[in-house]
Amino acid sequence: MATVEEVESQRNAVLEEMRSIRAMTRGTINEQFLKVRRKGIREPVSLGPYYVISRYEPEVGKTKSRRLTSEEELEQARQDVAAYQRFVSLCREFEGLTEKLGELERASPEQEAKKKLRSSPSSRKGR
Repeated sequence: MATVEEVESQRNAVLEEMRSIRAMTRGTINEQFLKVRRKGIREPVSLGPYYVISRYEPEVGKTKSRRLTSEEELEQARQDVAAYQRFVSLCREFEGLTEKLGELERASPEQEAKKKLRSSPSSRKGR
């Protein structure tokens, strides 16, 4: 079983990692293909892929999208989306560690009291 100090140390490490994230973007990167008709060709031709970063904006109830026009912009967007996903994962980890810390801190006084009762000379007299 982990100690309060160990859990607190893990929480601090998670906070440090969260603090080290310098840029992030909420959303997803999608590939789009455009179908166009060419003269003399019966079937439409797909052009692309074109990359778009999209995210839902709950304040306005709409999805906001922006086309990524260069390889550099696409790579930066991929890094920022990955950083956001890591941030969310760290938030969940922090939540779990904080819950565990609370349980350990609440259990500690009770367990100490029970140990003292078991080991006290007056509790042995009745046996």
